[in-house]
Amino acid sequence: MEHEGTNTNQSMDKHLLNYKEGLNKFSNGMPELVQTYNEFTKHCFRDGEISPKNKQLIALGISVYSQDEYCIIYHTKGCLDQGCSEKEIFEAIGVSTALGGGAAMSQGVTLVQDCMEQWQQPKH
Repeated sequence: MEHEGTNTNQSMDKHLLNYKEGLNKFSNGMPELVQTYNEFTKHCFRDGEISPKNKQLIALGISVYSQDEYCIIYHTKGCLDQGCSEKEIFEAIGVSTALGGGAAMSQGVTLVQDCMEQWQQPKH
């Protein structure tokens, strides 16, 4: 499955790298802002009353709803890194689709699944 919004010659890892490189360049001009943002998001995703795993599922649902492709990629990886099952990810997409309709569904049935296929492949 190939998502039209992404460059077919780039892997999902390349998209994550592009984001990180862009953030590094931005931080050259706004170091305090980026540092504060990074600290804030780290705090938001730490363990608390809601587990980091469930926070990643929430973030993925919001990303799908808002159709933010970089966040969809980032939080799909976050979900997988936190041990989310395919079914848990699909349920999060379902909730997002209940609010976001077809536009959200299109992201869930394309980009999210592309990410899952890439990162669930055995590493050689």
